[in-house]
Amino acid sequence: MTRLPAPWLALAAATVLGAAPAQVRAGPPYVTDDPEPTDPGHWEIYNFATGSQTPGDLAGEAGLDINYGAAPNVQATAVVPVAFDNGDRLGAGVLQLAIKYRLLRQQPGSWMPDVSFFPRVLLPTGVGFDPTPTGLFLPLWAEKDFGPWSVFGGGGLQLNPGPQQRNFWQSGIAISRALGERASIGVEVFQQTASARGQQDFAGVNVGATYKLSAHWTLMGAAGPGVENARREDQYMFYAALEATY
Repeated sequence: MTRLPAPWLALAAATVLGAAPAQVRAGPPYVTDDPEPTDPGHWEIYNFATGSQTPGDLAGEAGLDINYGAAPNVQATAVVPVAFDNGDRLGAGVLQLAIKYRLLRQQPGSWMPDVSFFPRVLLPTGVGFDPTPTGLFLPLWAEKDFGPWSVFGGGGLQLNPGPQQRNFWQSGIAISRALGERASIGVEVFQQTASARGQQDFAGVNVGATYKLSAHWTLMGAAGPGVENARREDQYMFYAALEATY
């Protein structure tokens, strides 16, 4: 398991200690996902923008991350993005289709966490960018809540076919705490092995926050630096979204 760097953990704890307790919800705005599916018959739609910066290059995606509670413990997901690279290339991004299935559910008084399998098919469109073969991400995510605190993490293998491409592992762990009824703050560390020949392993840290604007709308964001091979892979990263729930 990846261990949280002590200075970042201390900063997160010092920031959130003493806040009033409330229900914590994991997942976005973090790279580290959570195992909790959308409630049956309900929608969670993230109007998002995300990107990364290395010296001389800024790339990312913006679009819709659509989640529907298809059945108890089952969530259907579609991510429909537009991709950009350095302001001079714009096109359809990688379409993602996924199903989240919760295998275990945590219970009060037990150390049993929520655990979900969240396979994800990645379908490159090739519109505006070089086409690549279809990929598949096979992660397990787990979460345990302690009152206003939530600890979640996991990861898995991404099958990444194509010339010069490599299958790679992604993993992460995050801690989040509710600040009253509307807000939360958290910190995560995540890691990815090299995804192509000539690339290097990468790790990063993000600090994130959410704020509930109304019954149906939540504003959220996260940002942070790379901490391993950052100047070559991703020196800085960001994510921002306006979430609609119905």
